[in-house]
Amino acid sequence: MKKSFQTTLIMLIWFGYYPATVYSQINRATLPIGDQRNGGLFEKEEVLDITLSGNIRDLLYDRLENAKSHPVQLHYRNEDSTEISLKTEMKTRGHFRKLKENCIYPPLSINFVKSDMLEASLFQQQSKLKLVMPCQADKYTIREWLVYKIYNLITPVSFRARLVNIKLIDTKSKKSTGPLLGMMLEEEQQMAKRNGTKGVFRKLKPEQTNVKSFLNMAVFEYLIGNTDWSIQYLQNIKLVAKDSLEVATAVPYDFDHSGIVGAPYAKPTEMLELASVHERRYRGYCIRNMNDFNETIELFNRLKIDIYNLYIDCKLIDEKYRKSTLSYLDEFYATINNPQTLAKEFGYPCKKNGTGNIVIKGMRRD
Repeated sequence: MKKSFQTTLIMLIWFGYYPATVYSQINRATLPIGDQRNGGLFEKEEVLDITLSGNIRDLLYDRLENAKSHPVQLHYRNEDSTEISLKTEMKTRGHFRKLKENCIYPPLSINFVKSDMLEASLFQQQSKLKLVMPCQADKYTIREWLVYKIYNLITPVSFRARLVNIKLIDTKSKKSTGPLLGMMLEEEQQMAKRNGTKGVFRKLKPEQTNVKSFLNMAVFEYLIGNTDWSIQYLQNIKLVAKDSLEVATAVPYDFDHSGIVGAPYAKPTEMLELASVHERRYRGYCIRNMNDFNETIELFNRLKIDIYNLYIDCKLIDEKYRKSTLSYLDEFYATINNPQTLAKEFGYPCKKNGTGNIVIKGMRRD
């Protein structure tokens, strides 16, 4: 996206326009609020309406490496329509999506200020959250949210996600923007605590992580057509373990560069020699005995109906994307249930002159 177009687009947004050419229009009738007060933030499927108010312009334009925290009020309504207002500190985060030339809205980090109101709110179990803002269109946020839902089916040691309708109110300029469709992501420490684990921050090789969970994760990444991850550099991977003696488990996140999401900016690294992100490449380590994948394949076969139903039942995606994604899933299941294609695809890291063992150097941690 050229800088001049980017600047124009930002100006249009702040003057109250929501360009149909950039963002898909979501029928708000499909986005019920539901009962927000009972249960935790991630126990519900309904899209949550929130409003962020403060010096929003300064927050969104602060995309420096060491971005500052900005005071922002987060508002939502509970089941009896009472407005709840929570104090937070927010700042831009990330790397690729933080850059203006890549995304209109940068992803945000939310730190909640402790208060009695917070303890009685939907966010009572959260001290921090990640907020994924729409990068180039709402539809890609929905698609990435569905990928998180797939991995939630595979294991509870995964990040939970919830879609949110976001209205932005700049208290300085008195201008408002939205609704935008974003996604709240469970914070790493909360995910680890929920699973009785802690974060692991030492450098490891893939072979040094829990084999069963690694194979499940690596095959999942293959399913969605994602090659943008690395254990060695913690590229879009977090590591957790119950204690210092337990083998670490790899937990993936950030799936916007996957083929199943199909974001317009997503491209595979040149080192992998792939034509597009829609082309799958298994990026686990070399395993010559395909029987080692049996348990993982059995798991994905058991989950097949549930995975398909995520897309069949979702009212937020259009029919064209639904059909193409179901076909993409068909290709995956055809591969894992055919011994010849399975050996070819999952044995690729053992290929001497292939690109299966290339390690993608990760960026700095969020």
